[in-house]
Amino acid sequence: MQKITRRVMLAASAAFATVPAFGQSSTTTLVVPFPPGGSTDALARVLQAAMQAKLNRTVIVENRSGAAGALGAAQVAKSAPDGTSFLVTFDSHAVIPAILEKPPLDVEHDLVPVFLVGTAPYVIAANAERPFKTFADVIAASKEKPGSVKYASVGIGTLGHLAMTVLAKKAGVEITHVPYRGGGPAMNDVLGGHVDLIAGSAALITPQLGTNMIRPIMQLGRARLPSLKDTQTAIEAGFPDFETLAWWGIFAPNGTPPDVIANMGKVVREILSEPAVADRLRDSQQMTLILADAKDFGIFFSKQVTYWGEVVRENNIKA
Repeated sequence: MQKITRRVMLAASAAFATVPAFGQSSTTTLVVPFPPGGSTDALARVLQAAMQAKLNRTVIVENRSGAAGALGAAQVAKSAPDGTSFLVTFDSHAVIPAILEKPPLDVEHDLVPVFLVGTAPYVIAANAERPFKTFADVIAASKEKPGSVKYASVGIGTLGHLAMTVLAKKAGVEITHVPYRGGGPAMNDVLGGHVDLIAGSAALITPQLGTNMIRPIMQLGRARLPSLKDTQTAIEAGFPDFETLAWWGIFAPNGTPPDVIANMGKVVREILSEPAVADRLRDSQQMTLILADAKDFGIFFSKQVTYWGEVVRENNIKA
């Protein structure tokens, strides 16, 4: 039998100190507050496989959809702050406090930012049989016949809806909003010619460009995407300093220890820094990887809550 000496005790302590700080449970749950198949779900499953291998622990992706992402967010907020439950979510998370009359959580206090994964611009595209080549064409048609142009979004209060609301207001025109429950139904109706335009993330729009059934007319990032190098930005189209970005981020329950948050951020950064993983997200989601830690993500998120909250209130938008 080995004698338990001070050297053995120190070695054991050092070994335990290297174990990632993810709580005492052997399972980590990544909660996605949307149905399977979307961009957030895809990101979570990329993280799941790599985290299991890297941490040698079970990682579960749980889809908990409803209330514009608020139900899944509330589930994480109510979880033990021990590093066993994280929220993997999308840009609409910042709109929850403004769009819902009685949100089930306070997004700025019940959850804490962990990691900002990346961003991608929103894109406005037209059915290819419509005459719109630029957003200026949409403005002209809307001035000639207010409300005649119809656009699809993936839901009331989503950033596609809010961005179009701002643009129409700045241009002094009326454009009719047709909300859908998700990107699939919205895109299908644009392709089928039932609505004229769609305002969606680049991840939703770009896979359809090869069909020649839709035409991108404006992108809402500050710089043109390589995949949309011939499509002007809103800034270039005469809307100074205007941008609308899809973003993906990770949150934890308030009270989660700082070392757990830092360790989760470190692990995610390592996973997403792998060239194959980074290329996959860029190709499939048109994502620009930001890889920002908790502090910088917190600043970014606070600005998103403030800006889009004002848009919702100023235009009396309700879910």
